[in-house]
Amino acid sequence: MKLLKNILMFCGVLFIVGTLIFATTSTELVGTNSKNAIANDTIEKNVAAEYRISSIDIPSDLNFAGEVVPQEDPEIMERVDREFLVNTYWQSNALLLMKRAHKYFPIIEPILAKNGIPDDFKYLAVAESGLTNVVSPAGATGFWQIMRETGREYGLEVNSNVDERYHLEKSTEVACKYLNKWKEKYGSWSLTAAAYNAGPGSINKYMGIQQVDNYWDLLLGDETGRYVFRILAIKEILSNPEKYGFHLDKEDYYTAVPTFTVEIDEPVSSFADFAQEYEINYKILKRHNPWLREPHLNNSSRKKYAIEIPNKGYYKETSK
Repeated sequence: MKLLKNILMFCGVLFIVGTLIFATTSTELVGTNSKNAIANDTIEKNVAAEYRISSIDIPSDLNFAGEVVPQEDPEIMERVDREFLVNTYWQSNALLLMKRAHKYFPIIEPILAKNGIPDDFKYLAVAESGLTNVVSPAGATGFWQIMRETGREYGLEVNSNVDERYHLEKSTEVACKYLNKWKEKYGSWSLTAAAYNAGPGSINKYMGIQQVDNYWDLLLGDETGRYVFRILAIKEILSNPEKYGFHLDKEDYYTAVPTFTVEIDEPVSSFADFAQEYEINYKILKRHNPWLREPHLNNSSRKKYAIEIPNKGYYKETSK
């Protein structure tokens, strides 16, 4: 009996000690959790202070190719605001466009200037393709999204073997001819841009029905109705990246690879073998000449082609 009493007393002591330890530990945990909560709240507030999502301060002097945007019209400004918001806050896409523009604008700009096309039209290529060789569901191809028939009409070679819509310099020349044609007809660069996107037939139809003669007064389908506004936003953001929160260092931009030209006027049975002659591989050859659509060149007519080859030693790894 005495033994049982001693055991019960010992258990009671253990219970009291355990309760005290638990209470002390709980107090410490509550204090720690409270400190962590305060620290997390401070971090969240700091992050919120550094990264704010806000409306865009739109310049009051917007113009497209020298044509003044009627910013006194509230409906026009809502459409402008939409494109500024979409293109500013789609940050990953905007950054890619900035990086690519640094690489490709120096090629496009002198061709536009030579053909009398305003410099703003380089942003049309950005709006059309994101400066990539994409193909639309309708078959429009390349940076300038040229249709097969249009390319052939303006002198490009377009077939399964060679498709010069993928040739940046040649396709830019064709785009200039096309744009000059519609500028002569419409007398307006904004309508010319709209016609480039929707086709002159659609623009003529809408102008006839609505009895207006400028882009800003036309009620158009969603894509073409947004088109020039999107170009305006892209132009402003790419021209003033830091103003819109984008910070890139010099080494962040993509740059063109130095090349030289090799002219050929005969068939090529294997571009993989051809590439190895210049210490590069097939992938690198196609990267610089995307208009070569197959692993060989037929060239039964003995046409002269200029193939771009990167300077020797630029690419360290080659296929042997």
